Amino acid sequence: MSRVLLVLIIAAVGLAACGEREQVMEPQSEKRYQGKADTKPWDNEPLAQEFRGGTWTKGDQKSWDEQIKKRQLAQHEDKRIYQ
Repeated sequence: MSRVLLVLIIAAVGLAACGEREQVMEPQSEKRYQGKADTKPWDNEPLAQEFRGGTWTKGDQKSWDEQIKKRQLAQHEDKRIYQ
């Protein structure tokens, strides 16, 4: 009797674990993020040099791209060691 009950409990738990409810996001849900939109990275002020910040000019995408390329080259092990 106890084995039959144990098998029924295991089967019930197993079937309950296999169930999945449909997950639908409502278009006007209150759970959506209501914050401000992100800005472009080059529109932000660079951090101070004491925090190892960048050297780009605020609002200038080209200077930001050059700074990112320079930082990536410094992270390349061969170029960093043999300079």
